[in-house]
Amino acid sequence: MAAFDTSRPTYVAGSTGFGAFFASLIAAFATWNDRRRTRIALNRLSDHELEDIGLMRGDINSL
Repeated sequence: MAAFDTSRPTYVAGSTGFGAFFASLIAAFATWNDRRRTRIALNRLSDHELEDIGLMRGDINSL
């Protein structure tokens, strides 16, 4: 099984204004992409492998 490094740098561009908006936009995209990649990796597993980690195929989209 593959392990993914999910640590991301903190985007600090200022506490207000455009910099904060841009930083939150980047953080939201990074979170969305991490979840997308996790769902793709889990969908590639067999039903038996999913059962081993305590998931069912229907649980993947709720992650």
